[in-house]
Amino acid sequence: MDAPLNIFAGTSVPDLAEEVANLLGLELGRTNIKRFANGEIYVRFQDTVRGNDVFVIQSLCSPVNDNLVELLLMVDALKRASAGRINAIVPHYGYSRQERKEAPREPISARMVADILTTVGVDRVITLDLHAPAIQGFFNIPVDHLTALPLLAEYYRKKNLENACVVALDAGGIKRAEKLAKRLDLPLIGMYKRHPEHNVSQVTHVMGDIEGKAPLIIEDMIDTGGTLLEGVKALLAHGARPEIHVCATHAVFSHPIEERLAHPAIKEVLVTNTIPVGPEIKSDKVKTLSIAPLLASTITRVHEESSVSSLFN
Repeated sequence: MDAPLNIFAGTSVPDLAEEVANLLGLELGRTNIKRFANGEIYVRFQDTVRGNDVFVIQSLCSPVNDNLVELLLMVDALKRASAGRINAIVPHYGYSRQERKEAPREPISARMVADILTTVGVDRVITLDLHAPAIQGFFNIPVDHLTALPLLAEYYRKKNLENACVVALDAGGIKRAEKLAKRLDLPLIGMYKRHPEHNVSQVTHVMGDIEGKAPLIIEDMIDTGGTLLEGVKALLAHGARPEIHVCATHAVFSHPIEERLAHPAIKEVLVTNTIPVGPEIKSDKVKTLSIAPLLASTITRVHEESSVSSLFN
């Protein structure tokens, strides 16, 4: 686009937004965002945006509902200020695990969030590693679905893990694990789990020869760590070496993740900064990769109307 480019940050990932702006040689746009005593959110942009190509970086992480409403208010303010195009960069798409009905009288929350973002005035969404890729179809506007997989693969390629294998903790993660295994030229191990209730999982099958191997578990997100812990126990029971590496794009990290990461067989947990890792996570096992270069390159390509998919070729 010929229009000027603006980058603004919500309050969820300010450090990530600042890094992106620095990589692009730009300054973050000036905003006034605050909470009133009753919890309501106030937003005001202090820079002119009329006719501009505007990118708003806001992750829908904890507190999810506050961050969602903040993003909606920012978009509404930009729309009313006559921004030329509003691009919402949502590194972590909250509610993505509620993408279908599992029981009668449930909402499809991921679709509702998509509807709200579209209705309020978002022209384009840029996000990473959706829990269910089909969520892209919930939007009637362009969606750039990025992935941190090349970053994770490059990290482990340099680490050169010995006698390792890539593990998918459930059937839904098989394709993701297969892509990583192919990049690293490692064997693939699959597991099957069931969820008797929310945030509770049970591993029932391990498919593949794990005996004597060092597992590399890949997930799209790590929340309470229940699935991860059950997977670790099942792998050890099937003869895996107690040298387990774990990687995920989104470090949701809800309690009691701290004690679960302390399991002695877990050697390292690699995540990205789509969600800030809070100070309560004191484990030296947690390593963070930055997605800022990926977002900066994507912003450049979107602004110049060039190919985003070429980033992953």
